[in-house]
Amino acid sequence: MSDNVLEVKNLNAYYSGKKHRKQVLFDINFEVYRGEILGLVGESGCGKTTLSKTILGLHKFYDGEIIHYTQNPQMVFQDPFGSLNPSKRIEWLVEEPLRVFGRIPKEERRQRVGDMLEHVGLGAEYAYRKPKQLSGGQRQRVGIAVALIQRPEFIIADEPVSALDVTIQAQILELLVKLRRELELSYLFISHDLNVIRQISDRVIVMNEGRIVEQGPVEQVFNDPQTEYTKKLVAASLF
Repeated sequence: MSDNVLEVKNLNAYYSGKKHRKQVLFDINFEVYRGEILGLVGESGCGKTTLSKTILGLHKFYDGEIIHYTQNPQMVFQDPFGSLNPSKRIEWLVEEPLRVFGRIPKEERRQRVGDMLEHVGLGAEYAYRKPKQLSGGQRQRVGIAVALIQRPEFIIADEPVSALDVTIQAQILELLVKLRRELELSYLFISHDLNVIRQISDRVIVMNEGRIVEQGPVEQVFNDPQTEYTKKLVAASLF
């Protein structure tokens, strides 16, 4: 078994226009170790989301290598309300990936849904509610349950707490750490908030204008940043 769940080698990504293509990621190289939370931080527009979509096969215009050592990597989105069908009950939403991608008997699907709702801190009574009947934090818990129901080992969390208030942010971050331990998960955790990255990550990648400018253990990068860009980000996070 590889010590990595993901390797990205010499990755360049492009947006394809009518007249010419625009390069948005430049020579990206990193790995995600099994069992770790790798933070990815940078300002809006630096290429974080394009990178995550490229890793998951949702963005096709790239060259380089993306090597997955696990099956069914999944994403937890920033806006759970936008990614959940508002007309369906929570039980249906969490069960849907099992119906679409697996040949699993109905009773086993229902059991797995109930178990997963418990894992993310939602009792059985939430199964019959719809997204509009839940708070923002509860909807994000449902989004996490949907991502985990196929039992992936690797999760990309793309700004999963940025739409939540500080108290709820802390609860969701605590949940993600608990799930890493219980389900043996690895994360690529994306955020523009350095304080969130510092709280949850083992290592961190710093991106600027489509390039990785620094990476290393989180305390090393925060306490002894090596580039001017990282120094500015860290200084700004202290206020």
